[in-house]
Amino acid sequence: MENKLTVPISIIIAGLLIGGAVIYTNKPVGTQNPVDQSVNTPKTANIKPITSNDHILGNPNAKVLMVEYSDTECPYCKLFNTTLNKIIDTYGKDSTVAWVYRQYPIVQLHPKSPKEAEATECVNKLAGNDVFWKYLQKIYTVTPSNNNLDAAQLPILAASFGVDKTAFQTCLDSGTFTANVNASVDDAAGAGAQGTPFTVLIPKNKLSDNQTKQIKDLFTTMAMQYQVTPDKLGYVTTDGKIVISGNLPYEFIQQIIGAIVS
Repeated sequence: MENKLTVPISIIIAGLLIGGAVIYTNKPVGTQNPVDQSVNTPKTANIKPITSNDHILGNPNAKVLMVEYSDTECPYCKLFNTTLNKIIDTYGKDSTVAWVYRQYPIVQLHPKSPKEAEATECVNKLAGNDVFWKYLQKIYTVTPSNNNLDAAQLPILAASFGVDKTAFQTCLDSGTFTANVNASVDDAAGAGAQGTPFTVLIPKNKLSDNQTKQIKDLFTTMAMQYQVTPDKLGYVTTDGKIVISGNLPYEFIQQIIGAIVS
């Protein structure tokens, strides 16, 4: 897919400084897309309900549940992973925000990423949720992104967290979690995801009209800076969820959270 870069250099530099994003006029900021989908953004995000089977970092009863669909080989996901860790450091301790991680490997771009997703699920099965998060963060730390992580590192990294290497390899080789990962990809696509990262914020309490307006205004202001339409960056759904497309900067996510809990 070829894109004509039309944003002035000064804006590109500013965007890179605040969000590590590459800005194109025909796709969301800092997002990797399997294909160019020039369609109207849906105003719903019907993701599967959050349950105890999900990977949750923080209090499941937090004021805001931040559901991220991500690809471990996506460079924008690697950057956004740092942002969401910072969000949890800031808002996780007082149960304002909890992070729900879901798999969305884009095999068309990163053929290695589905097995990496399955590897994290194997670790979760063998060692639990806490080690899942440690293993996931380690993968994001060590991978060069763009399908460049050596698959031989997966069992080595798992073993570094005390996971039985033989049991891990058996789980990974048997495809125990292939169907689960595929189902998560389908869930993201059904919710309107057109690339990674794709994040859905779910407020515990219904948004007021004023809160909804504040959030929409934030998207409009950010879109003016990047010279894209607001729904390229995100939108408020008809049932009060907030969808964020791409690697948007920490300060913007922080403002969204502030509007939700105000």
